[in-house]
Amino acid sequence: MTTVLVTGGKGFIGRRLVIALKEMGFTVESLDDEYFSEPDWDKALELRLATINPEGIFHVGACSDTLEQEVEFMMTRNFESSKIISDWCTRNNRPLIYSSSAANYGVNGRYPSNLYGWSKYVAEQYVVKNFGIALRYFNVYGPGEENKANMSSFIYQAFVESLKGSKVFLFPKEPRRDFIYVDDVVSANIYAFTNFTNLRKDYFEVSTGVASTFEEMLQYFQIEFEYSDEKSIPAGYQFYTCGDSKKWMNGWSPNYTLAQGLKNYREYLLNKLKQKP
Repeated sequence: MTTVLVTGGKGFIGRRLVIALKEMGFTVESLDDEYFSEPDWDKALELRLATINPEGIFHVGACSDTLEQEVEFMMTRNFESSKIISDWCTRNNRPLIYSSSAANYGVNGRYPSNLYGWSKYVAEQYVVKNFGIALRYFNVYGPGEENKANMSSFIYQAFVESLKGSKVFLFPKEPRRDFIYVDDVVSANIYAFTNFTNLRKDYFEVSTGVASTFEEMLQYFQIEFEYSDEKSIPAGYQFYTCGDSKKWMNGWSPNYTLAQGLKNYREYLLNKLKQKP
């Protein structure tokens, strides 16, 4: 039975991926950020990789806080650790599927516009040169993100605010995003792994190829909203992201439209609400 490693296995995407891999018959090991508590965290990470000795790695774990400004913290978690994992895979001839980000495109469509984006960009470049596969996720949403706090999807945060009776505010000028359902992200990871030989040494987008407004999302959830002051829009804010189907993996495509994904997600959240004591 094939043993694979999922970093960030307790996180939003990682947890969903672990479940899917186990259902396929894989033996799945999970590795989160506990090794960073060691004085020599890099050696601790190397030891964990050698001990687990997986036949493939899905490197999902990262600092996903786009507002984080501590350079050393961000770069050790998103770049330096990725280098170690990538080098281990190269030395041992093991497939590596790296979770990258559409933040790489920044506000000009070419380069990142914040520290988080740059940390993912340079790690992606390293992984690809080391014969791995990088998957650039666009705006991921769906079941299992309840513990992500302010890094959870917009629609989840809006749902929570509406339950509390709080007002939901949107930025003016109708920003648009390519919203991708979490199960499509999982399917992309598995497709990349099972087709690794033909796809390696490249990056691919994981997107729907459609840019939608935040207003559309709220309308699906039947949530009322107001507009905030234009001055509240932060510097470097991405007003538009949209994937390109030509940059998808050959043979892979998303299964969920925005309407289908939001329908599933709304049902999930309402069921979770009913389960509360």
